[in-house]
Amino acid sequence: MIAAMGLSWANFRDVLDGEPLPTALIDLDALDRNTDRIKAQLSGSGKTLRVASKSVRHTGLLRRILDRGGEAFRGLMCFTGLEAAYLASVGFDDLLVAYPSLRGLDAVAKEVRAGKTIRLMADHVAHLRAYGAAAQRADVVLEVLLDLDPSHELLGGKVHLGPERSPLRTPEQVEALARRASSIEGVRVVGLMGYEALIAGMPDATPFSRALNPMRRVLKHISVPKVAELRGGAVAALRSAGVEPLVVNGGGTGSLETTTREPWITEVTAGSGFVCSHLFDYYRANVLEPAAYFALEVSRLPGAGLATCLGGGYVASGEPGWDKLPLPWLPEGMSYLSAEGAGEVQTPLRVPTDAPLSIGDPVIFRHAKAGELAERFDSYLLVRGGAAVGREPTYRGAGQNFL
Repeated sequence: MIAAMGLSWANFRDVLDGEPLPTALIDLDALDRNTDRIKAQLSGSGKTLRVASKSVRHTGLLRRILDRGGEAFRGLMCFTGLEAAYLASVGFDDLLVAYPSLRGLDAVAKEVRAGKTIRLMADHVAHLRAYGAAAQRADVVLEVLLDLDPSHELLGGKVHLGPERSPLRTPEQVEALARRASSIEGVRVVGLMGYEALIAGMPDATPFSRALNPMRRVLKHISVPKVAELRGGAVAALRSAGVEPLVVNGGGTGSLETTTREPWITEVTAGSGFVCSHLFDYYRANVLEPAAYFALEVSRLPGAGLATCLGGGYVASGEPGWDKLPLPWLPEGMSYLSAEGAGEVQTPLRVPTDAPLSIGDPVIFRHAKAGELAERFDSYLLVRGGAAVGREPTYRGAGQNFL
């Protein structure tokens, strides 16, 4: 983990003077440095990077990231069709919808008819049929990627290691679905996505279950060649079905280094790394720094070494655990009370005696997951050079809520 080069608690107090609390903030200097680090991981690979919108959910930041990435960054990975249609309507293009849904297809087809590139994900013939019907209603062809699940199955399928995503787990299954797609009017298979969540999404230096970290590292190490072989086999299977892939997508912030080595990969994806939510602190290979924060007000001082903040119960999705709570960041040395954690309307904290807090002071937190912070706040306060330079709406602040 690169030590934070950004804002001190004194900086935050100055920036937040007169601002309403709670408030979410983005350190644009840290965002730029993270963007440069991620871009550097692509150097010499010949791959481009697609920015995962779910980890940002803020059109202003998406534009900043794409602009700074230049020719190395291409397009967005969206999480719903309606989101993709919205982003297309406000000027974005080259959109890949990573999660299949039968909702919002007419909105997608309308944008495709207007000349935008929006590609959908499929792992079942029901997806393809619905896409084909929407395409015919709009008199367009909808381009589709097939979603390969590179999770591990052991003991004859009794043990599944990885998220439950697509049922396409072999090259043969990919080929069979590609052949079925060829008979559905309005649909054209143009590529493959295979997200290696077991590598990209598994912390391997977490303090919350230290004993399991060595096993996680071994599992990630043996997964890299297995995933590469499976993706390569799936690309060959597409070609056997008569599909020459335009897009072969893989990777996440936590696996860019290994995914970019695969010759059949055309692009990789990253999202959370741009703002480096605190779960990324628990990856041994992480080289990113925090860029997204939120601030709560100290509203009570219930006893010596204690401070209670107003609000704060912004718990992340996923398997329940202490790692899904926001991380008290500044002043340093704070911790939760185990009986309360992050609360709906109040969050009590243990505070070191050498970092006294007064009523009305801000306490700085980091969310566990990058994009979910934007679902809690209507806008982000943008900070550069230690000073506030503006405030811009999140999806929520723009009246958009897709999941």
